Amino acid sequence: MSAEVVALVVLVLVFLIASVRSVNMGALALVAAAVVGATVYDVGPAAVLEGFPGNLFVILVGVTYLFALAKNNGTVDWIVHAAVRAVGGRVALVPWAMFAVCAAITAIGAITPAAVAIVAPVALGFARRFSINPVLIGILVVMGATGGSFSPIGIFGAITNGVVSDNALPGSPLILFLGCFGAAVLISLVVFFAFGGRELLSRRDTDRVQNNSYVDEVAGAAARTATRTGVTGTPQAAVESSGRAATISGMGGGPSDGNTAGTGDATAGTGPQDDDHRLNGDRILTLIGLVGLAVGAFAFDLDVGFTALGVAVVLTLISPKSAKGAVDKISWGTVLLIGGIVTYVSLLEDQGTVQWLGDQVATVGAPLLAAFLICLIGAVVSAFASTTGILGALIPLAVPFLLTGQVGAVGLVTALAISSSMVDCSPFSTNGALIVANAEEKDRELVFRRLMQWGMSIVVAAPVLSWALLVLPGWL
Repeated sequence: MSAEVVALVVLVLVFLIASVRSVNMGALALVAAAVVGATVYDVGPAAVLEGFPGNLFVILVGVTYLFALAKNNGTVDWIVHAAVRAVGGRVALVPWAMFAVCAAITAIGAITPAAVAIVAPVALGFARRFSINPVLIGILVVMGATGGSFSPIGIFGAITNGVVSDNALPGSPLILFLGCFGAAVLISLVVFFAFGGRELLSRRDTDRVQNNSYVDEVAGAAARTATRTGVTGTPQAAVESSGRAATISGMGGGPSDGNTAGTGDATAGTGPQDDDHRLNGDRILTLIGLVGLAVGAFAFDLDVGFTALGVAVVLTLISPKSAKGAVDKISWGTVLLIGGIVTYVSLLEDQGTVQWLGDQVATVGAPLLAAFLICLIGAVVSAFASTTGILGALIPLAVPFLLTGQVGAVGLVTALAISSSMVDCSPFSTNGALIVANAEEKDRELVFRRLMQWGMSIVVAAPVLSWALLVLPGWL
């Protein structure tokens, strides 16, 4: 077996082992890089670490640090409450409010499991209260989190744009964001009407939706729970954390069962989540900083990582109290995951394995077919493994035949992003597992089964449609 084949087999094993065991994929990839470097390529640790993505490290730390500050000072809770109150008594808008909240939270730097962990207890609580299909509202929560995360300051967007830049490929952060967000909206529309949304259009329940004490109770409990549980990014941890979330927040039977959200929580009654949820100085400054960061990234091509760190440092200097513990809440697990995967793939690039793989693909004689296969692989693997890891690994593997010019790089990268991320509603992924865990116990088996059916359908539909619309025409 050649060195190239051995190295690629190890990469597949890294994804497989991390998918079935509770081990960070990045840590496993770093160990694999050191072992493969020494035994297969005869290079030492210094050469292996040359591929560590310093720019992605700064981006991930910067945006997740800024999100932690926004969570600490209550800006995230304000966004949740503003969206919920904006719904008024229109029941049909409740799922879309949850979609918008998740999109907003991930667009400002939250990792998707963190956003889903915050919003899912609220969303499933409303599903029980207003007899909304939990599958409908659950998928919209995941789609909102996924679509928003491809903004230039979102995790998926930052990773994808960083990998594209590192490999000297033409890229368009705006097309990537609009393409992925548009796909999330379209999927959500299909889900809305497929799972009972038409019936919701004729319903109104003003008294319940405008019951602010209940809104505060549910959203406040979810915020405290998300802060306390700390989802790590593995399906097992997500289910465990979400299970605790549902139990602690007292969402099991809705408000009528006499449970009080947050009962037994030592922090209940304290912190920004328990105040009047109005804008204050810290929240206004945070919102201005987030808008400025987005405008800088979109309009002026500012470096996302250093700009996010700059905004976070300014907010910390202005309000040190709200920054307490924010560094501990940086998504270090995600930083380790993407750092390890990109380091391993960089080792393959340095040693010519990626070029060898590209040459093998070129022998197929059909770059469009190869592009479709890469999208399909991304969808299948991401349904069971980490989307962030897939985005970091598959884009570099596509570089050799992208450089031939026969396939548009912007179109393929966007199609690959859509294929790899829209399957996150699968119950085998972290986000899907969070939805199942927050559903009522009597509904969990049904929710699991429907999410599995829908997720497997998207595994096929997303690659086919994104390839047909974005790659095949050759206009991107």
